[in-house]
Amino acid sequence: MCSMFLADFGASVIKVERPVIGDEIRRWGETKNGVGLYYKAVNRGKKSITADLRTPLGVEIVKKLIVNADILIENYRPGTIEKWGLGPDVLMAINPGLIIVRVTGFGQTGPYKDRPGFGTIAEAYAGYAYISGYPDRPPLLPGFGLADSTTGLMAAYLASVALHDKRKNGKGQIVDLALYETLLTLLGPQVVNHDQLNIVQERAASRLPFTAPRNIYLTKDKKYISVGGSAQSIFERICLALEIPELALDSRFADNRARLANVDALDEALQNAILRFDRAELMERFIQLEAAISPVNNIQDIFADAHMASRENIIELYDDELGTGLRMQNVPGKLSRTPGQINHTGPRMGEHNREILIDKLGYKESDLSALGVDFSNSK
Repeated sequence: MCSMFLADFGASVIKVERPVIGDEIRRWGETKNGVGLYYKAVNRGKKSITADLRTPLGVEIVKKLIVNADILIENYRPGTIEKWGLGPDVLMAINPGLIIVRVTGFGQTGPYKDRPGFGTIAEAYAGYAYISGYPDRPPLLPGFGLADSTTGLMAAYLASVALHDKRKNGKGQIVDLALYETLLTLLGPQVVNHDQLNIVQERAASRLPFTAPRNIYLTKDKKYISVGGSAQSIFERICLALEIPELALDSRFADNRARLANVDALDEALQNAILRFDRAELMERFIQLEAAISPVNNIQDIFADAHMASRENIIELYDDELGTGLRMQNVPGKLSRTPGQINHTGPRMGEHNREILIDKLGYKESDLSALGVDFSNSK
């Protein structure tokens, strides 16, 4: 994810994959004609070469690649690349300006540093799972790779910060990021609340402990909407849209703190009012009065959504391996002068072996083929 975000904004990314096996993500989730679909999205814009880092040739290839590189990203367990002779001391002796982004389960230091770590482990460890779900049911993990995705975003940000510093003084540095750390920061006021008030946030379904209303509600036609009204003016507009203006005058709901103290009664009143309307009518009423509302979209709804289409949030690119157009999430955000762009979908394994290993690094194809490097997918 880190290198995907960097590639989206113009970085030239070379992905080094293990020969034959390749990136594990090639075998994650759904496939079409034997091709991993998620791999195509998360490795968009990158080039792929194959090199076994456990061999002298693989180590030599990496050393040659980093001579002119700005950033190296790795997510092996601490000590692994050192074992292969590719530790930061070795690489930064070759290129003192190299930025090494190291993403691991628990970081490069601390008593847990040697533990294996994946996003699922981080989501529980950081405290996310504990607050996710219903009070009378077990904790829930997210339905997607939340820790992986947020770590990818943070890693790309920290890499950019380090690159900005390098542009000023020419020196590289090591970025040490644990999978749980970004998520811990994003969990809101839990730390300060526990520090100062000894509060432990518990599961509350879709509610938040610091603002109300905030929930998912069922409509008359058995569909779902999301409503949020932390600002007093928005709460009053919600009441007008639902034809219950008296609710905003009720002392139990006079402001956000009062609503939090009486949240059960608040949600019951809102749910009863919402059940009188179909979702389409509610959407029209809320939008007209500038109250905050959204349908609870599934991916089919998102594909049909006019606003997402207008902002090109989903883009179609041709994939020659699949032989068809492939739609995926577009680059997030709009930069007025230097917008991001996806140049191509995830590459075939070793697709750029010839371009990188022979044309760029100067190896001979016959020599590499004799050592097991595959050029069958190379252009």
